[in-house]
Amino acid sequence: MNCTSRTCIGRFAPSPTGALHFGSLVAAVGSMLDARARGGRWLLRIEDVDTPRAVPGAADRIITTLARFGFEWDGDIVWQSRRGEAYRHAFDTLVAAGMAYPCACTRRELANAPLARDGSRRYPGTCRDGLGAGRSARAWRVRAEGVIRFNDLVQGPQSLELASDAGDYVVLRADGLFAYQLAVVVDDIAAGVTHVVRGADLLDSTARQIHLQGLLGAPPPTYAHLPLATNAAGEKLSKQTLARAIDDAPPSAALLAALRFLGQAPPPTLASAPLAQIWAWALAHWSIDAVPRCRQAEATAFF
Repeated sequence: MNCTSRTCIGRFAPSPTGALHFGSLVAAVGSMLDARARGGRWLLRIEDVDTPRAVPGAADRIITTLARFGFEWDGDIVWQSRRGEAYRHAFDTLVAAGMAYPCACTRRELANAPLARDGSRRYPGTCRDGLGAGRSARAWRVRAEGVIRFNDLVQGPQSLELASDAGDYVVLRADGLFAYQLAVVVDDIAAGVTHVVRGADLLDSTARQIHLQGLLGAPPPTYAHLPLATNAAGEKLSKQTLARAIDDAPPSAALLAALRFLGQAPPPTLASAPLAQIWAWALAHWSIDAVPRCRQAEATAFF
């Protein structure tokens, strides 16, 4: 995207389900450097729409850690848990257009459905033409139709056939909460996000988000999916895989490790440099083209 006609806007959107780990740091570094190198703004959003999974105190811990590592975001922090009205408006728009429909299916009923590309169960369309006799709505789904193609700045050309590769997806959950797919799209549209730089674990969700953006009348941002940081067993770094928190890690060493992971090759002279000097070098030398084109890489080789 040419950013001369409008300001480029990037964002980092962690979920407060635990402390930041090295994989989180990689995503934050890549997204901020890419936005700043384009002369743009960088926003911080706390993705706590899934309130039952939010860990008390985790959001404040994330914000404190980011500040300690030298991250500087523009404007106020956005909290998804406070944006229910915006999600409701978008949901009502989809329903009024006939693009969202009620679904009565339970998880047990879908347990044997084929897998979608991202590993979730692909909805077989049971309620597409109306609820069965005696059934009542549990969730609401969007009709997933068409082929979505986009060029990822890191992973290259992507193509996904929505019906066969993803299936009709949930926008309003059975527990009454709005789904991540809807919330992230509504928030990106509201903020005017032009560049989404994030981990490759979200690559397979992108087609659904582009689909939703189109239904809501918004152009899609440019996407760049960074290699996913894994442990020695090839598992994504997460709370579930006991990923080490970076809260108390030396910021300079961790930042240099993240830059190396992203293919930026900081010089050895920065090993003893102040944090601000490392950030200055990183911004001056940032290259999205240097990021390895792979879906995942072992983090322990870098940090």
